[in-house]
Amino acid sequence: MADFDLAIVGGGLNGVSIARDAAGRGLKVLVLEKGDLGAGASGTASSLIQCDLSALEHGRIGEARRAAAERDIWLRAAPHLVRPVRVVVPMHAEMRPPWLWRLGLAVHDRLSADRAWPRSETIDLTHHRLGDPLKRPFGLALDYGAGLADGPRLAVATASDAVRRGATIIAGARCVRADRSEIWRIVAVRRGQRLIFAARALVNATGAWLGTVAETVLRLKPPRILLERSSQIVVRRLFDHDSAYLLQQPDGRLVHVVPLDGKATLIGSLERGFAGDPAHAAVTAEDARYLTRAANRYFREQLEPSDVLRSVSGIHVRDASSARAAASGEGLNRLERKFGEAPLLTSFGGETTTARRQAEAAMAALAPFYAMPGPWTAEATLPSGDVASGDVGGPADGVGVRWPFPTREPSLA
Repeated sequence: MADFDLAIVGGGLNGVSIARDAAGRGLKVLVLEKGDLGAGASGTASSLIQCDLSALEHGRIGEARRAAAERDIWLRAAPHLVRPVRVVVPMHAEMRPPWLWRLGLAVHDRLSADRAWPRSETIDLTHHRLGDPLKRPFGLALDYGAGLADGPRLAVATASDAVRRGATIIAGARCVRADRSEIWRIVAVRRGQRLIFAARALVNATGAWLGTVAETVLRLKPPRILLERSSQIVVRRLFDHDSAYLLQQPDGRLVHVVPLDGKATLIGSLERGFAGDPAHAAVTAEDARYLTRAANRYFREQLEPSDVLRSVSGIHVRDASSARAAASGEGLNRLERKFGEAPLLTSFGGETTTARRQAEAAMAALAPFYAMPGPWTAEATLPSGDVASGDVGGPADGVGVRWPFPTREPSLA
């Protein structure tokens, strides 16, 4: 007899989104997270939630349409954690031509299902306050609508909603063994004590530790994945408005510059291939120089690597099965099922924007094993998300009181 219908190893945004979706369908769900919730890539991902412009540039219209739909859903579900923001793209004669940007953003406007988003437009930076912090050579810019999210709080709010719907989430519990038969028998260690559970199905949503968990805990061949280290830096406040900038670079990269609480500025994200222990990932001096130079090409106020107040690094997982899959911003769910054995779902990749949809796809893959209702999260709000975005102070501050977290302790074995 299984203790849980579904056990999920990994408490990042991906894992807790699956837990929330499953719990809302009536399943008994367990989440084991070895550290803090959202402490991995979820806490270091780009804070921009938007239609995927790189997908548009490479002709992946379907992917861009789905990302645009998810942007709208996040804004409705969590207006206290995701707010609309204008993203300014200064035009540079030596980089992508303006007509290409206009074409891409015209498609972007058409893909926006929620017409509350303003359409993209051309700005004369010489007569606009958005051009004040920029160097004079930049005369024109395009801007479009996106969402600006608080990534770590988004993961915690999603976990809190999963708990409210009946999920059991245990932070600080390292899964050390999982034996597979007609059910999964799972052993975790928390504060030196052993926890033992049984579940009808298991989800490996451990992000950068996906391969390690597959080999050492599940004792299976690891999936083919690529690891990328993302680097972001925080510097002093570079401008006095709430819009963000997307800066084209000579090597083709796009670097975003985002205001942080009106007190600082986040510059990123730079992604490079990574090999090694994800726990030791850090922004290198070379990456800090790259990001400060990227900002210096556009902003009047010049930065040095010594101006970096804080750096943020995380490891993101990509599918290595093909170049197209590796470039995609969408996540992947792989279901392994054998006769007489409990199912295993490996869920990885994706972005903050697409986490909810990836969880929905994970539940669709697991649907043959459970009698449960259909999708529901697209129309539901997160805790305190049912208030107007301008009135979120009190309710948002009370989330931890109304929905205590972590949840109840299991019995120790």
